[in-house]
Amino acid sequence: MEYLWFWIVAFFFVGYFVLDGFDFGVGMSLPFLGKDDVSRRQVINTIGPVWDLNETWVIVAGACLFASFPEWYATLFSGFYLPLLLILLALILRGVSFEYRHQRDSLKWKRGFDRMIVIGSVVPALLWGVAFGNIVQGVALDENHIFVGGLLSLLNPYALLVGVTTLLLFFLHGVLFVALKTDAQVHEDARRLVRLAAVPTILAAAGTVVWTIVMAAEREAPLLWMVIGCGALAAVALIGAVAFSLRGRDGWAFAAAAVTVAGAVVMLFGALFPYVMRSTIDPAYSLTIENASSTPYTLQIMSWTALVAMPLVLLYQGWTYWVFRKRVRRSHIEAAPAHA
Repeated sequence: MEYLWFWIVAFFFVGYFVLDGFDFGVGMSLPFLGKDDVSRRQVINTIGPVWDLNETWVIVAGACLFASFPEWYATLFSGFYLPLLLILLALILRGVSFEYRHQRDSLKWKRGFDRMIVIGSVVPALLWGVAFGNIVQGVALDENHIFVGGLLSLLNPYALLVGVTTLLLFFLHGVLFVALKTDAQVHEDARRLVRLAAVPTILAAAGTVVWTIVMAAEREAPLLWMVIGCGALAAVALIGAVAFSLRGRDGWAFAAAAVTVAGAVVMLFGALFPYVMRSTIDPAYSLTIENASSTPYTLQIMSWTALVAMPLVLLYQGWTYWVFRKRVRRSHIEAAPAHA
């Protein structure tokens, strides 16, 4: 049961990074695509109906982590307290900005909240990657599973590379979503921005995939085949996303970017297996799937709950996207009140 729940936790993080990942990208693209207030409203409205629903995936992922792997949760949130706090504050800042931006017609007021949307998107996009890079690489855990490394130890080359990769990947993912959901000048600007972001994103992603595979091979990871396969899938999908965008196939481009994000996250979980947090002091101090999990009875109850709840969540998510599937057109934004 504990191995099943390791992959259920992975599933929720995949869903979170695929869905909230393009939210982060849309927020980060605002300075490049929002040349006037109408354009900025058009960009923001692409995620207006769904951003809060997308964000709930991290709540569910955190709740599953807490219930199924309490030792992992305790070590992670105590050792990574500052980065995770910064992520939480950034998410709050971004959510508040979406809701308060339109409360006044003042351009200064709106510009201030636009900057907070950008900050609230950049910080999580970077720090989530840094956090997962450290989890996969391993951190200084003592015999009591307590993180004894300093903050600077988390800013190591591999973790920073993963952070830069998630930042660029989410940015590209979000720009592709804007291209899919808008028309007129914003649509054309988004497609041009894809071309500019493609090369650095591919280079950073390639570096992360190769480094992760080498690291997993050196450890003789039991799921090395999964790490290699998912890394290759993510690489091919990323190149495909750019190629589809160049050909004007916005829907396929966005879908390929989603596959890229999903493949990358599964690759990281495959490289982590069978650990949940690996100790760089002594492998014997590491947290594994087995020694960090809850009791079998707890996991059994959670499994029945998930069996009922997960299909309902997926159906509701799919229905929401179907309802709001149409493009956000500039003409509609111009005709709508300024607070819409």
